[in-house]
Amino acid sequence: MAVETGRITTDIPARLDRLPWARWHWLVVVGLGTVWILDGLEVTIVGSMSDALKPDGTGLGMNNFDIGLAGSMYVAGACLGALFFGQLTDRLGRKKLFIITLAVYTVATVLTAFSMNPMWYFACRFLTGCGIGGEYAAINSAIDELIPAKYRGRVDIAINGSFWVGAAGGALLTIPLLDPTVIDQQWGWRLAFGLGAILAVGILIVRRNVPESPRWLFIHGREDEAESIVRDIERTVSEESHHQLHDVHDTITIRQRKSIGIGLIAKTVFTLYPKRTVLCFSLFVGQAFLYNAFFFTYGDTLTTFLGVEQTGWYIAVFAASNFAGALLLSPLFDSLGRVKMITATYLGSGVLLAITGFYLGSFDAQTLTLMGAIIFFMASAGASAAYLTASEVFPMETRALCIAFFYAIGTAAGGISGPLFFGWLIEQASADKDITQIAIGYFVGAALMILGGIVEAFLGVKAEGKSLESLAKPLTAEDSDTGAAPGNVQPQHA
Repeated sequence: MAVETGRITTDIPARLDRLPWARWHWLVVVGLGTVWILDGLEVTIVGSMSDALKPDGTGLGMNNFDIGLAGSMYVAGACLGALFFGQLTDRLGRKKLFIITLAVYTVATVLTAFSMNPMWYFACRFLTGCGIGGEYAAINSAIDELIPAKYRGRVDIAINGSFWVGAAGGALLTIPLLDPTVIDQQWGWRLAFGLGAILAVGILIVRRNVPESPRWLFIHGREDEAESIVRDIERTVSEESHHQLHDVHDTITIRQRKSIGIGLIAKTVFTLYPKRTVLCFSLFVGQAFLYNAFFFTYGDTLTTFLGVEQTGWYIAVFAASNFAGALLLSPLFDSLGRVKMITATYLGSGVLLAITGFYLGSFDAQTLTLMGAIIFFMASAGASAAYLTASEVFPMETRALCIAFFYAIGTAAGGISGPLFFGWLIEQASADKDITQIAIGYFVGAALMILGGIVEAFLGVKAEGKSLESLAKPLTAEDSDTGAAPGNVQPQHA
């Protein structure tokens, strides 16, 4: 049980939220957000190189089911990594954990390049997923606590959408690496994993300059350090933007604690915010099944049923559409609002995916990729908004673990089962070369996305432009009227 260490009244949240956009904020975006490029690179390399992993000589002797299993191992690692590192992020701080998790990812990726058999490869994919899962919790927490409320929606969605920059890069990278006239095929796929590790080291160097979250610091009894960081940020932003910062008068009174007990966190998620819990679960399951099922196995679908030898160009087009959707639609989540946009993107992509499933037999590689690009232009913004929602609507002390919890539960339900399900469908249908036999996977993904959109329409939270503390009062905050102690926060069922 956590012990109270002090009580302070602070204006730090209001001061961070009133800042104009400046070059300093780009440091946060580049230092923290670029990890999604790594994730996209990882997933795409696996999807694009499925054929390179199959031969016994140059690859690892894997079959279609093994490819799906590798995807599931990666997702399983991400789920467990999110839960393990997520609780540490709330206890030990954002910065410490976003350094550790990136280091785990880097080491695991290097080890993947040295895989000698499928079991080694599966184990490395699991460990790589652990690092990425921990990143989701630590990074989303830090970003939302450092970015001003006015820009939080578009920045968070665009950053999560940068996954597809890595996906496009990974897809294009596989083209020369899978060309036997360019490089020996027993080294091509190994080199791809090694290049991912080099990119991770570059990100780690930039990330060292990103400060700890002042919000986390003042709640954990380190208000002097928080004040010092905020003053430095204000000075930097004022100089870069040439704006004279106005004074703020909004304050919050906090009972400081070194840590928050897991029992209080569970009470928060399941008792104080039941509707928000249902909402986040629905959004995460839908997007996790859709993306992990479709994208992990798309390269396999193209080679098995549509006669494509080099899948890189197709996946690059698909990835570019995803990033364009997240980038171009993200401002609307701040202007039109979260509820309208999440509902529209989930319902729209789900309906179009169902239509694609009905006419799956009439597509060739080009038209199926074009249809996928249209579907995921909308779906990518909605999927990114799922992470934004989980990071906004729960109290600060539980933010990282809540992100981790919903990511893990939703992804376990949709992300582990999805690649296995699609891998099995492809394996069963490959003998007949009949792509229509995998349409059931499209229908399941469509149904989950449509369900997520309906839940958002009824239970969504209008979070645009609002401070994190107004959306969910910190567990350690005192009630201004009653002076309630921490843990006695009044339920907010919306």
